[in-house]
Amino acid sequence: MKMDIINLDGKNVGSLDLADSVFGLAERKDLLHRVVTWQLAHARQGSANTKCRGEISRTSAKLYRQKGTGNARHGSKRSNIFVGGATQFGPKPRDFGFSLNKKIRTLALKTALSSKLARKEVVVIDKAATKTHKTKDLAAQLAKLDLQSATFIVDSYDDNFDKASRNLPHIKVMPTEGANVYDILRQDKLVLTEEAVKLLEVRLVGTSAPAKAEEVKEKAPAKKPAAKKPAAKKTTAKKEAE
Repeated sequence: MKMDIINLDGKNVGSLDLADSVFGLAERKDLLHRVVTWQLAHARQGSANTKCRGEISRTSAKLYRQKGTGNARHGSKRSNIFVGGATQFGPKPRDFGFSLNKKIRTLALKTALSSKLARKEVVVIDKAATKTHKTKDLAAQLAKLDLQSATFIVDSYDDNFDKASRNLPHIKVMPTEGANVYDILRQDKLVLTEEAVKLLEVRLVGTSAPAKAEEVKEKAPAKKPAAKKPAAKKTTAKKEAE
């Protein structure tokens, strides 16, 4: 599937083939729901804490005698029925996270990318870089491209672009390693850089990434170990019969 590549000025600068195994899958709402629930569960702090009867700093002595006062029968003032007393069955610090199969997470990420492309909400740019760090300038550029609410998945961070996008409330910038279902679906548009598309395909499919010229190093062929000569057999001279 071919996709046009544009720059931040809106000009067409080329095209790119998208892998059907990553961007051409059918939408699976059940998988998306499971993974989003898994992500949000792991994001919870789980720090809510209430005091039980043993943690209340009050005397445990009986308030008054059992009979003869005309009042209800009470023991310690740490009881949950008194103001400042304990909380019965209240929350305690806990981990809300649960495990999810890696294959399910990978398939859900592919499904999220495919669903965005099917709805024509994917934009491919050449690079996420600006000449200035001014938020106002970047906001104007994104407004022309109708990208006021977008998740940017980039191959490398540009200092100016990163600073300019920090104050935009509906703009999320992340590397390819951090691409996830929740952030992709959360914003209206998904913006990928040209190199980020290739890195995502490598991550999700396992195809070989295009090596850069400076990274390619020819390796000398390994030397084969010298073959050992077979040991000579010892022969014993036969004694001649006299």
